[in-house]
Amino acid sequence: MDLHRLEVFCKVYELKSFSRGGKACMLSQPTVSEHIRYLETFLDVQLFDRLGRQVVPTRAGEILYDYAQRMLNLRREVTRTLEMYRGKMSGELELGGSTIPGQYILPLLIGKFKQSFADIRIKLVIADTMNITNMVLEGSLELGVVGARMKNNKLEFDRLFDDELVLAISPNHQWSERSSISLDELADAPFIMREQGSGTRMIMLQILEQADFDLQRLNVVAEMGSTDAIRQAIKAEVGVSILSRRAIADELDFRKLLQVPIRELSFTRHFYLVTHKKRSRSPLGQAFVDFLLENRDK
Repeated sequence: MDLHRLEVFCKVYELKSFSRGGKACMLSQPTVSEHIRYLETFLDVQLFDRLGRQVVPTRAGEILYDYAQRMLNLRREVTRTLEMYRGKMSGELELGGSTIPGQYILPLLIGKFKQSFADIRIKLVIADTMNITNMVLEGSLELGVVGARMKNNKLEFDRLFDDELVLAISPNHQWSERSSISLDELADAPFIMREQGSGTRMIMLQILEQADFDLQRLNVVAEMGSTDAIRQAIKAEVGVSILSRRAIADELDFRKLLQVPIRELSFTRHFYLVTHKKRSRSPLGQAFVDFLLENRDK
């Protein structure tokens, strides 16, 4: 089976569009359609249902996608292994980072790693913790760095870095001169929540539950899909939120945002390297894993 056709199929599957899949592969839409027709004829199955401009994978398409990903990953692994055998570390590594490590930790580490391996290319995918974990589980990412551990016996989580969540408020907020607040006061404040799947949200809710705080008491006035959006909303005095200190360090330094402790509550959390226990690792992937473990917080 032609691996190039499988690459085209995977792009159409992921982007749910023949035209977008073609652009990603630098092919015309008729050429993409011909590749899909060839696969459907060769396998004697229908791979997609055409619903107007959108294409939806059939059950056969879902099965093929799983195997196609494995075959393409194996091809990349063979290439990297042979390059390493020849004494050359090159190729591309796809890794994922949840919002905080993806934006504030991994870019600096990638730069440091590339000083030793100038010929490599690293693609960093940034999404929430749940999505990055699922991509590692499915095999579309070799490894990820996320803000919460997920319960799955196929995955391994290694603690890398520490972080602190803080209650962030506008400088004009009524608590701006307070040294601390109580959980009862937090319940009364308009609160901005991160989206479902966010590691920050998971850890925050877990810590509040452990403090016997009824989560239904939170006065959630908005739910936003990024830390940047919440930072801007706090500045606009939409409400308060609990965010990573790493993400708002500059705002805190220049007093564009303030942090207020919540009495008798500590929001310490960790970032984890997530890998699949049973999937073989490419030489480049293994080198980056070793690098992360050598540079983790002691």
